[in-house]
Amino acid sequence: MTWEAWLSVAVVALVIGALAMTKLAADVVLVGGVAILLLVGVLTPAEALSGLSNEGMVTVGVLYVVAAGLRETGAIGWLVQGVLGRPKGLAGAQMRLMAPVMGLSAFLNNTPVVAMFLPAVNEWARRNRLPISKLLIPLSYAAILGGTCTLIGTSTNLIVNGLLVKETGRASLGMFEIAWVALPCAAVGLLYLMTIGRWLLPDRRPVMSDMDDPREYTVEMLVEPASPLVGKTIEAAGLRHLPGMYLLEIERDGDILPAIAPHQRLQAGDQLVFVGIVDSVVDLQRFRGLVPAGDQVFKLDVPRPERCLMEAVVSDSCPVVGKSIREGRFRSLYSAAVIAVARNGERIERKIGDIVLKPGDTLLIEADPSFAERQHNSRDFFLVSQVPDSRPLRQDKVLIAIAILSAMVLAVTLEWLSMLQAAMLAAGLLLVTRCINTGLARAAVDWQVLIAIAASFGLGLALQKTGAAGVIATQMTGLAQGDPLLSLAVVYLLTMLFTELITNNAAAVLMFPIALSTSQALGVDFMPFAIAIMMAASASFSTPIGYQTNLMVYGPGGYRFSDYLRVGVPLNLTVAALTVALAPLVWDF
Repeated sequence: MTWEAWLSVAVVALVIGALAMTKLAADVVLVGGVAILLLVGVLTPAEALSGLSNEGMVTVGVLYVVAAGLRETGAIGWLVQGVLGRPKGLAGAQMRLMAPVMGLSAFLNNTPVVAMFLPAVNEWARRNRLPISKLLIPLSYAAILGGTCTLIGTSTNLIVNGLLVKETGRASLGMFEIAWVALPCAAVGLLYLMTIGRWLLPDRRPVMSDMDDPREYTVEMLVEPASPLVGKTIEAAGLRHLPGMYLLEIERDGDILPAIAPHQRLQAGDQLVFVGIVDSVVDLQRFRGLVPAGDQVFKLDVPRPERCLMEAVVSDSCPVVGKSIREGRFRSLYSAAVIAVARNGERIERKIGDIVLKPGDTLLIEADPSFAERQHNSRDFFLVSQVPDSRPLRQDKVLIAIAILSAMVLAVTLEWLSMLQAAMLAAGLLLVTRCINTGLARAAVDWQVLIAIAASFGLGLALQKTGAAGVIATQMTGLAQGDPLLSLAVVYLLTMLFTELITNNAAAVLMFPIALSTSQALGVDFMPFAIAIMMAASASFSTPIGYQTNLMVYGPGGYRFSDYLRVGVPLNLTVAALTVALAPLVWDF
């Protein structure tokens, strides 16, 4: 190998070591590796930056906007309640998550499936008090395993099938032909993740739980006449086990129902009184069919989807102190509506408008975001802070958002549009229909993930350009010494290795001619080798950079590089053993 090839191998090894043994951010390490190769001349500027124009990377970026549009309209909440439901424990939660994801990924590109589920799983985990680190790697792995089961499940399968038709003259593989090998692998992978893998996953929780918040608000919510919650029991509506909050009472036609049974059915016009922490109040605001009971919220000039929640501590010089919220004309004075009051853990048994404010009361206020700036230095409040992610949902747009998502999925499945074209069209429609505004769309993009994906393409290109990957592959296949089964195992393991280091599609394209030459030299059928490349190039579990869905969950799950090694290596080896054993049985050498 040339010095450029050796240097490329050394830099890739250094990058993997830094990711595995340090807590440096993935994007910083990967960009650093590309920068070294650029500075020494192994990569040209155009090659180093080629990942920024890669279709897969851009697609992931656009899908963040699509996912944000679903979240802002409440479609994510619909997905949580309709698909994921209420698990009874961690094992049940993992099965409820992985089974539908695996099924969907068999027929849809697995990247948008993960993009769609990622915000939903975050919300679902918080509501059910589940560690997110126990769910997001299974989400990615289930999407990968499901994608291997059909010809259209991953782009890698389509690429290898195209090469197979072009280079060997064979007929195209059928839609479910690869399932002879992929389905057993997916089933065993699911079993592994539900048993051994569950114990290997990290359990990372914040040092201070959200449930430790000492401020307890009393908040009243109204069941709208056309609410989907009408006729549902408290339990079925998802209002029984809200984290950090409980339903205190229901006011119905002037009567108070204090002891709320889980089978109590909701009626239109019910006023529900909750007591809980601020994060759970935010969750309540996002329940479709529930609105704040006070009419002051609807009298504000700013459209509701453009508002957010603020916390403000009342000072002794506030002009409303000693008066009720209604008498003090709080809404007119501050262009904001009080939706809840916390007072040293004390239960305030009055309607919001009748509460007489005292110094030190903490108010939960719905207002325009500029309220915090206007009152930041005001003597009326000791402290004003915005509650993160507290914008009311654009629930009148939820059906539009779901229709746009369905159209995107259908267009890709029927091959009317590429994944990038369909995602860009969906994102544009979400903006045009005002399911999401431009500011939120910009903020939704996770640039750290995109930069890491782009940089990983540069490293992979260096291994290919310098010939390092080809030399390694040729040398390794020579070790099989003419044994077809051993040669198949070597081809699989090499493809798997390159998939973890470069991109899955690049690994498949690199290994295809090497595997074809090996099968011809041995005088055996090429089909087992083609299936091995399909499986190995898609089944990437051991590193976050090997497959883009792994990288998408890396940050949100709070993972480290070593987490993927610990959970992914046994799964990689299991899938490898199954593929190498089954492929020759289905397609004889």
